Amino acid sequence: MDITNPLVYGVPCFLGFIALELSYSKAFDNKRLYKWKDLISSLSLGVGSAILGALLKTVSVMLIFNFAYDLFNPLVDGVRTNIMGWKSFSYAWYIWGICMLLDDFSYYWFHRQNHMVRLFWAAHIVHHSSDNFNLGTAVRNGWFTLFYKPFFYVWIVVIGFPPEMLVVCLGIESLWQFQLHTQYVKKLGFFEKFLNTHTMHQVHHAQNIEYMDKNHGGILNIFDRVFGTWKELDEAVAIKYGVSTPPNSYNIFIILTHEYKNIWNDIKKSKKWKDKLMYVFGPPGWSHDNSTKTIKQIRLELTEATTKKN
Repeated sequence: MDITNPLVYGVPCFLGFIALELSYSKAFDNKRLYKWKDLISSLSLGVGSAILGALLKTVSVMLIFNFAYDLFNPLVDGVRTNIMGWKSFSYAWYIWGICMLLDDFSYYWFHRQNHMVRLFWAAHIVHHSSDNFNLGTAVRNGWFTLFYKPFFYVWIVVIGFPPEMLVVCLGIESLWQFQLHTQYVKKLGFFEKFLNTHTMHQVHHAQNIEYMDKNHGGILNIFDRVFGTWKELDEAVAIKYGVSTPPNSYNIFIILTHEYKNIWNDIKKSKKWKDKLMYVFGPPGWSHDNSTKTIKQIRLELTEATTKKN
């Protein structure tokens, strides 16, 4: 089946909406919503990600998704049949819906692990490294996440969904994620019950302690609610965007690599191999001497301190 990735049409729209939001904010609303150097860095990172992504997605589809699909869904008497015995899935409308749901489930865990495993965080921190939150930030994507992202989704083709169907679902997910990066859309009432909305994504990009590592969902917020990572925006709390260890540079290569440098410096702090591995694969903030702490540790200490006061 010949299917076009929706991102082919999405990229020009991204640039158009960024230009529209930029113009409106500068002329009528908030002149500080966009910083020119920050925007240039974000766009440069986005262009690099698009070029690298086009190459790697071709490879991932051809070598990973197609290989896995063919291996686990061989032709049996001319019919694609999963090795578990069922007929591989068709292009019926409800199959598209199921595939989109599975894609969203995979996105949640892919995104959550980007925040829970420091090696992945080193790649993902690029997207969070700006202290601005706008549509320009949406295209501020790390380049190295592209190398491991397909492995979070390959199970979907393994069980019988066509690779091209999954690629379209990935594209739809990216379109939804882009438009979440605006402050001009407020709470959406009834839709807040099941959709990942703009205010929820503002929470995700905040470095406020109560907000960090929350709202990892893609299109739906159901997985955040089920797995305990959902957090509603408190409009009385002033959001501080960005990260606690920023690159402090507009140079895209420093932005791309600064957390890897931090990891290397931390690895050298301890002679124990267990500690060295934890600095790579443990949660961000972990340290062998408690000189830095994870978000869970910080929240626990705050809770204990509040309990003592009361």
